[in-house]
Amino acid sequence: MHNLKLIIKREFMARVRNRTFVVMTFLSPLIFIGMISLITWLATINNDEIHKIAFVDETEMFSADLKNEGNIEYIDYSHLNWKVAKDSVKQQKLYGLLYIPKKEGTDQLATSIQFYAEEAPSPSILSKIEQVISAKITERNYREKGLNLDVIKKSKSEVSILVEDFSGEKTSKMASYVKMVFGGVAGYLLMMFIIIYGNMVMRSVIEEKANRIIEIIISSVKPFHLMLGKILGTSFAGVLQFIIWVFLGMILMTVGTFVFGVDVEPVQLQEVNKMIASNGGMIDDMTNIFVEIQRLPLITLTISFLIYFIGGYFLYSAIYAAIGAAVDSETDSQQFMLPVILPLMLGIYVGFFSVIENPHGTVSTIFSMIPLTSPIVMLMRIPFGVPWWEVVISIVLLFGSITFITWFAAKIYRVGILMYGKKASYKELFKWLKYK
Repeated sequence: MHNLKLIIKREFMARVRNRTFVVMTFLSPLIFIGMISLITWLATINNDEIHKIAFVDETEMFSADLKNEGNIEYIDYSHLNWKVAKDSVKQQKLYGLLYIPKKEGTDQLATSIQFYAEEAPSPSILSKIEQVISAKITERNYREKGLNLDVIKKSKSEVSILVEDFSGEKTSKMASYVKMVFGGVAGYLLMMFIIIYGNMVMRSVIEEKANRIIEIIISSVKPFHLMLGKILGTSFAGVLQFIIWVFLGMILMTVGTFVFGVDVEPVQLQEVNKMIASNGGMIDDMTNIFVEIQRLPLITLTISFLIYFIGGYFLYSAIYAAIGAAVDSETDSQQFMLPVILPLMLGIYVGFFSVIENPHGTVSTIFSMIPLTSPIVMLMRIPFGVPWWEVVISIVLLFGSITFITWFAAKIYRVGILMYGKKASYKELFKWLKYK
């Protein structure tokens, strides 16, 4: 056990004293926020660009309705022949030309409208144009059928469904989006952490094996203790890095609440309703997001992240260590990486396509119990509320499987760690498992 402690300390200190580790620990949150800010800024620039669209309306129905809106500016070319207008738009390098031909019936008109552009137009812009034209054609159909437009408009009603669970706690549609984002980000980060720190273990084994240092170490340390020490040492470094990120995140969250003027104390639903009522049914999106974030089980989510990070990391790091022992270089390790990456990718896909749509469905529940996918899938389910017994079963299965995987990996590790100059195959690995 003394040797195990020395190996853990050595691996831990080697990680935390690394200059890259220190820099990225404090720089990563800022880079992440900077990337989000950059994407938001670029999206704003893109939305601010004015798209000039010429139109030829032979029906004389839509000229009054095609008004400048947002980043769309309409230019009336109805006095020109559509072919002449087409050439003019091309010469002036406008965004596009909307051609509305004259047809006998509205059914024919609805399928005859064309849009000419040098490049593929934005779907959102086409959607806005289609909404304007569709609304106008619908009004004309109403008139032709003798329906009173004023009565129809007054009869329309907008429905806003209030969401409330059986315990009486109310929520909003924004809550679902916030849960989706938090669950998705947590699951994706966990996958990235497992891959990053798992690769650290594998590279450490390959480096020591290539430098023949392993022959000296193995003379005084059992292979199993060496493998376990590498896994534990790297995992402690990863947990330390995550805790620092949590504290930095809390600081940035506090700064964010101060900048956007949101009270850091839990906002009661009655106060939210008063804010909504006082603003004519509208509330600032940023404030609403912070309100829903405060309602999330952040402590549970943080603790669960740590538990599943440790469990998932141990599970996959044992496999990474076995791969590192079986090969002589990182290039040779690529043939074994696909079976390792596939369960992680499967967990992400199940999370985004099943958990977000139906977090308590059969698919989501099953994959949140399977040890190879549970660290990601269960973490994405927790923001939506998961019964405690399901979480307990998932954790028990995860940590129970670590024992088997570690034993499995140790069998490969103890043979492969002293193998040189021969590329291991799956058949060769299977033989190593039989050695006593």
